[in-house]
Amino acid sequence: MSDLKALEAQILAEIAAAADEAALEAVRVAALGKKGSISALLSGLGKMAPEERKEQGAAINALKDEVSEALAARRAVLKEAALEARLRAETVDVTLPARAHGIERGRIHPVTQVTDELAAIFADMGFAIAEGPDIESDDYNFTKLNFPPDHPARDMHDTFFFNPDAEGRRKVLRTHTSPVQVRTMLTQKPPIRVICPGRTYRCDSDQTHTPMFHQVEGLVIDRSANLGHLKWILEEFCKAFFEVSEVKMRFRPSYFPFTEPSMEVDIQCARKDGEIRFGEGEDWLEILGCGMVHPNVLRNCGLDPDIYQGFAWGIGIDRIAMLKYGMPDLRAFFEADIRWLTHYGFRPLDLPTLVGGLSG
Repeated sequence: MSDLKALEAQILAEIAAAADEAALEAVRVAALGKKGSISALLSGLGKMAPEERKEQGAAINALKDEVSEALAARRAVLKEAALEARLRAETVDVTLPARAHGIERGRIHPVTQVTDELAAIFADMGFAIAEGPDIESDDYNFTKLNFPPDHPARDMHDTFFFNPDAEGRRKVLRTHTSPVQVRTMLTQKPPIRVICPGRTYRCDSDQTHTPMFHQVEGLVIDRSANLGHLKWILEEFCKAFFEVSEVKMRFRPSYFPFTEPSMEVDIQCARKDGEIRFGEGEDWLEILGCGMVHPNVLRNCGLDPDIYQGFAWGIGIDRIAMLKYGMPDLRAFFEADIRWLTHYGFRPLDLPTLVGGLSG
């Protein structure tokens, strides 16, 4: 009988120590399985005398019942603990706000936004949008634009050239959107009034330059286009884009192969606490280049310079986006950082208009 008490104490201790249902099952098999310790005692009853078998049988069956009840009780405790652990692991805090999806999380890239702003401004002035390929011929990118054969822009360190084709001609990644002006003059008759936004490419990379950047150029060709018209268009553009009521501009002589005379344009601004404010102050900031279309360019595009004249200008879209929205580094435009885009991006469907506001 003392052996049964010792066995009972051992099995109950093992049941209490079982940490999970797998460990508890191992205790059950060791006690009540075919080769378990209690099952072995029950199988040995047949070898005993009737009186001893009756006494031992009752004691062994009582032990079996007690062990079975202890196993069932421990299994219930372990199941409840496992359920609680699973519930804790899979808990969803329904008091938290739901994550935004789709259109609420999406953002318009500042380059796209500013391009749309430009399109809205110039469309209001009667300009159409013209586009062309990123890969251009040397003829359209340089020759027809009056670049001399030895111009530095033709050097490999400035321009991305492709390998020569079977005829020895090399394509280039366009260095400006001026080839779109050429294509427009070759395919349309004056009067012409277009803007040419798009990607351009040059071998340059630092805080304010990238190998690929965005540019918008404007072109007006008719019989009476003059610098007065050009000045008015640029002033109205700057007032609308920077959303100020008045601007002062300064035109400085410069040189571009495709315009004559050529000018660089500064806009009045105030620099204070790291910010630039337009329409006030006594400082100046260069924002674009412009000029009257060179007669050679008109001739190269099949237009008679004795009949037609025009003017053109070019603005870096990335640069004016930086100026308007306070972005310190041009390289971040192209790093695909979702945090940057969330901060500087624009909500979809907030389309810029001169009536509703350009920047929303």
